[in-house]
This record gives sequence, C-alpha cells and structure tokens, in this order.
Amino acid sequence: MIRALLYFIVIAVLVLVAVWLSETPGAVRIDWLGYRVETSVGVALVLAVVLVGVVTALYRLYSLLIDGPRALKRMRARVRRDRGFRALNQGFVAVASGDAETARAMARKADRMLQEPPLTLLLSAQAAQLNGDETAARRFFEAMLRRPETEFLGLRGLLTQAIQDNEPVKALGYAQRAMALRPKSPWVVQTCLNLQVQLRRWVEAQSTVAAALKAKLVDSPTARRYKTAILIERSREADGEGKTDQALSLAHEAVKLSGDFVPAVMREAKLLARTGHEARARKLIEKTWSKAPHRLLAETYRDIVPVTEDTAARVGRFEKLLRAQPDHPESLVALADQEMEAERWDGARTHLMKAEAKGPSRRIYRLLAELEVRQKNDSEAARDWLMKAQAAPPDPVWVCDHCGAVPDVWSAVCESCGSFNSLAWIAPSAAAHLPAAPAARPLARPVAEEPAVIAAQ
Repeated sequence: MIRALLYFIVIAVLVLVAVWLSETPGAVRIDWLGYRVETSVGVALVLAVVLVGVVTALYRLYSLLIDGPRALKRMRARVRRDRGFRALNQGFVAVASGDAETARAMARKADRMLQEPPLTLLLSAQAAQLNGDETAARRFFEAMLRRPETEFLGLRGLLTQAIQDNEPVKALGYAQRAMALRPKSPWVVQTCLNLQVQLRRWVEAQSTVAAALKAKLVDSPTARRYKTAILIERSREADGEGKTDQALSLAHEAVKLSGDFVPAVMREAKLLARTGHEARARKLIEKTWSKAPHRLLAETYRDIVPVTEDTAARVGRFEKLLRAQPDHPESLVALADQEMEAERWDGARTHLMKAEAKGPSRRIYRLLAELEVRQKNDSEAARDWLMKAQAAPPDPVWVCDHCGAVPDVWSAVCESCGSFNSLAWIAPSAAAHLPAAPAARPLARPVAEEPAVIAAQ
C-alpha cells in the first residue's frame, strides 16, 4: 500500500514538472572549444537524465566485472555453510536416535563444509562414542581443548570418559580445570566435590564447598553441614597420623559449626578425654544434651569415667542429664540404665515406665525384661516384655538414605555405596540392608538443586 502510494506521488511530480516545462519554455546554450550548442530546457533535462543513466550503467558493469568473482565466492561459501549446518543438525538428530553410521557420515560432511567449528568437533566426538570408538572420541575432545570456545566441552567429555574408565585421579584433574573455567557451574562444582570425597581429599573438598558458597550455589546451612562432615573426617585422619592436637582442633571447629551434631560432639569429647581433659569432655556432653539428647552421647558420657567414680557417683552424674532434659525419653532411659548397674531397681523401673509412656521402643522393653530377671528373677514377666519388644517400633540407628545400609558408626561416606553425607539417625525400614540400586546417585547431592542434610538427629 505504501509503495503504491509512493509510486503515484513520483508520477505526479514528474507530470507536474513536464507541465511546468511546457508552460515555461526556455533555451539552453553551451559554448565549448569553439562549438555552440543550443536547445530547449526540456531537451537538455532529458539529455542529462540519459547521461546519468548511461554513467550508472557503466559503473554497475565495471563493479560486476571487478567484484563478480568475489560475490560468487561469497555465495558459494554461504551455500556450503548452509549445507554444513544442515548436516550438523542431521548428525545431532542421528546421535539422539542412536544411529551411529548416519552420525559419523554427517560429522564428516559437516567437518568438510564448516572447517571444524566447535559444534563439528562435538558432533564428531559424540558420533565416535556412539560407535564405541573411545580412542577417536578422546582425540576429538583433546582437539577441543586447543580452542578457547570449546575447551570446557572438551574437558567435560574427557572427564566423563575418565569416570567411566574408573580413573578418579585423572577425572579430578579435568574437573578442576573445568572449575577454573566455569567456577559458577553447579555441575562442575558437584563433580569436583564427588571426586574429592571419593579420593578422601578432604582439604580440597572443603575448599570446593567454600567456593560453592561464595558462588551462591549452596546456602549457608548446607555449606555448614558439608563442612562439619569434612572436618570430622579430617580430624579422624589427623588422629590416625598421630597428630592428636590437630585432630582435637579440627573436632572443636566442627562442634563450633554444628554444636548439636552428635558425631562432632562425640569426636571432640573422646579426644578431650584421651588427652586428660575428662571434665571438659563431660561438660561438653552435658551442654549438648540440653539441646539434643542422644543415645550415643549417653554411651560416650558413660565411658568418660573419673578415677574415683563408683556406681553411685555415676548415677549422680546421669541425674545431671535428666535435669537438663527431664521429660525426654533418652534422659529417662540413660539414667535407668545406670540405676540398674547400681541395683537401684525401683528408680530404674520408675524411669523406664515414664519413658515407655512417652514413647515405647524395643530398647525400653528389653531393659524392662532385664530388670524383671535381675530384680525378681521373673522370667515370665520378662517374656511378656520381650513380646512387646517384638511388636514395638525399631530403635533408631545410622541408616544410609541411599542404599539402606546400617553401619555401626557414623561416617561422612557410606562404606556400602560410597554416598557422601547420606547417613541419618532414624529407625531402619524393611529396605535396610538391601543392596544399592544399579544406578547409584552421585556421592554428593546436586548443589543448588536439592537441600543437603548430613544426618538428622
């Protein structure tokens, strides 16, 4: 519509000019080199227009003769590029559909047409992997390392190959290079942490957690729990190497981070007791008990024995725990257990019955059965309690929430499936002790995607 309007405007202007020239005749005279040319204004204008047209045509002919080969070359390059990208698309479709032969053919065609751009190398590597030629795939991935725009993709391909070949040291090297290129990539950070945990490189793993927190890939509570688990493992390693002071310092740092995390408190308390600081160890457990009563803390507290302590004095110590948490079943059961050792039968029965009223468990019923035998030698009453124990909910233990394994002690890494940060203090389900599923999850939960919990109290 607009173009038609412009066309009519141009025609109208030309008509007006022609009418004006016809109504205002005039003459044009040119004197040049002894010649004189006289004509009307209209004819002069027509000759000028014709001259401009001839000059323009000659210029275009000249440009065509000069730039024609270059324009033809550009056109051919554009056609080759279009064909190359078409082959590239067909190749990726073939990879997705599992057609190794077509993928390899399209990779060769795209390589010939596009002269090895980044996507061509990637397609060639994937086609080689699809065809089972890992050597060729590795060659393509290594070629990608020489290009800044494809270095990250090459590292990822080599990293994946190293993991599949069970070469964690080599894989970690690739992962660390990739993390230097893309420090805010969740996949890179998670893979680094997985491999560092697998290799027990706890110092490096701690640095990776700090980098993830700085890049806002994990929140502060998650990073704190990860770091707590790592510090406990570092403390164990230092202790195994005879570096007791360093082990105690690391354990103390873990407790400062997570003061109610039982494995950290137990670690520091045991090291304090071993280095002659029994009073500090007991105070640490008493302080923690007021926030998080736990059966394992009671066992650790029991084993930190003053030199002059008898059974009556031990009962007095455990009464401190009851005063800190008077209504908690763990406080009642822990005191009752010590009262039975001191043969204070009535007190033990009272506290066990209170605990049973708050929450029955197999442990409580077994202690009541033991009490019937030791106090009254009443095997019939003991049998009744044991029958109730069989029907009661199971007692909580450390359970791997990935494979269901039930280890004897807490560890940052499940010994059965290798999962990091997967042990929780819970009642085992019927799935406990079953082997892990064939497709095991990563050692660490995906950062910034799933909240991580080192262990529930």
